[in-house]
Amino acid sequence: MAMHFDLTDMQLMVNVAGAQSMTKGAERSFLSLPAASNRVKNLENHLGTALFYRNSQGVTLTPSGEAFVRHARVVLRQLEHLRGDIQEYASGVKGRVRVYANTTAMNEFMPTILANYLAAHPDVNVELRERLSYLVVKAVADGSADIGITAQAGGGESIEFLPYRTDRLVLITHQDHALAANAAVDFDETLVYDYVGLSEASAIHAFLLQAADDLGRVLRFRVEVSNFEAACRMIAAQVGIGVIPESAARRYVKDLPLKIITLNDAWALRRLHICVKQFDKLPVFAKELVSLLVKDGATEKSSE
Repeated sequence: MAMHFDLTDMQLMVNVAGAQSMTKGAERSFLSLPAASNRVKNLENHLGTALFYRNSQGVTLTPSGEAFVRHARVVLRQLEHLRGDIQEYASGVKGRVRVYANTTAMNEFMPTILANYLAAHPDVNVELRERLSYLVVKAVADGSADIGITAQAGGGESIEFLPYRTDRLVLITHQDHALAANAAVDFDETLVYDYVGLSEASAIHAFLLQAADDLGRVLRFRVEVSNFEAACRMIAAQVGIGVIPESAARRYVKDLPLKIITLNDAWALRRLHICVKQFDKLPVFAKELVSLLVKDGATEKSSE
């Protein structure tokens, strides 16, 4: 049986069900009571089933009515989302750029870059998500992301990689910690101590767990926090030690009793790359964000 549903009928059914009254439901739908009653009867005839139980106190939904209203609410909600999205375009929000980045880029570089970009592009929204580097590349490859910032320099079919910045991970301890006398240590040496880590949602959390697992060791998180500042304050309180980007560590070591220690492991020094799939096919506003990132990376090189 072919079924064609009228949006006015859907909204009427939702309103009547919510009010448990045909009269109030009609008012909320801006219909006269006879017109509303006629619409419901025609809908019931079309569906071949009663949608309401009618009594002197009002109306209540039949099982088929409950099913209809449940689906009608979903449809009407989706239409509201559609209307909202279209209104964004109509009001000048003409584009959306999806950016996936690893922890360092997400926390250290993107806030300033996006502030500048969005100020210059009031008609563009940016969706920014944090992911492990290999998942960043995967997202760009499968189209989930338009732009990625990753510690990988390859992988993924038709992916273009552009050099960006240097990402150095360092060990942070309290100034009185047993490791604080060292200028440099191996990550393996640190694993006998409790760690302060970022939350499981952070890409760096999974990265360090994997680094420990590769050594056949276990990394013990004594506490997990949401950002680099909280991690440094916990370390300053001698809760544990931690690994964070050097750029973040240097901000907080000025005011807290912390020691920055170089990690000897090769993975501690990473080259970040911007990755895109077929740059020429990106929208103009996405290309402009890539250009801004490239310019930002060049600024780092010129300051070295």
